[in-house]
Amino acid sequence: MHEAEAPAPAAPSQPARWEESGFARVYAEHSRAIYYLCLRLLGDPAQAEDAAHDVFIRAWRNFAGFRGDSAVRTWLYRIAINHCRNRQQSWNARHLVSNADDAVWETAVARTDSPLRALETKELGQRIQKALDALPAEYRLILLLVADDHLSYGEVAALTDQTADAVRGKLHRARRAFAAAFAKTE
Repeated sequence: MHEAEAPAPAAPSQPARWEESGFARVYAEHSRAIYYLCLRLLGDPAQAEDAAHDVFIRAWRNFAGFRGDSAVRTWLYRIAINHCRNRQQSWNARHLVSNADDAVWETAVARTDSPLRALETKELGQRIQKALDALPAEYRLILLLVADDHLSYGEVAALTDQTADAVRGKLHRARRAFAAAFAKTE
């Protein structure tokens, strides 16, 4: 007698594949950086939180489209940049007033800081955000990716569809523009 052959196991579902690849680990490792990137691009903590969640939902849904040509971090940054650009171009984003000055820097202070240090940190954060807001969007994005997220020129080039040399040149100009804008905030 022949034993009946068991059917071949089905391909893992989307959530199962993420579990196998450690989606929880990916989220834990990158969620804070994605949130801060969204915050710097959008300037509003509530919008940044929503955008960061949207980024990971899109990543979850589109994991099958991830070819592995780049690091997961780079892929998530690309999703975040595109999503934030889309939000900025939407009608609602153009008509909302940012409350970043009021809310973001309130929570940026460690509990052990003195009240004077807390005030200095808040004021510095507001000046930095004001200087960033004065820059063209491309300069702001390049500065954030290199300075805040410590991406290489090659990674920034891949995210912004430019050459590494173009990124290097624009980063130099962006740093000069930021310094000039920051000096005006005093």
